[in-house]
Amino acid sequence: MEKQWYDDEAFYVEQKKYGLWDSYDKDGKGIVTSLNEEQCVRATRWYLKFKFEKNIDENVKSYQGTMDYKL
Repeated sequence: MEKQWYDDEAFYVEQKKYGLWDSYDKDGKGIVTSLNEEQCVRATRWYLKFKFEKNIDENVKSYQGTMDYKL
């Protein structure tokens, strides 16, 4: 399937096996997998906007916790 570029070639989407849609950035790095093209484009735009505004790759935090309970 031919690549379909969006938003001034910021990303592209392709239909893959079993009808799934994947989006990729300019470098070919996978971003989102979705059930249809419209959802894939919308989710990718949201992700890229959030990444640009919040620098999510630089500010990754992880949390660990435990929970004690009795049955």
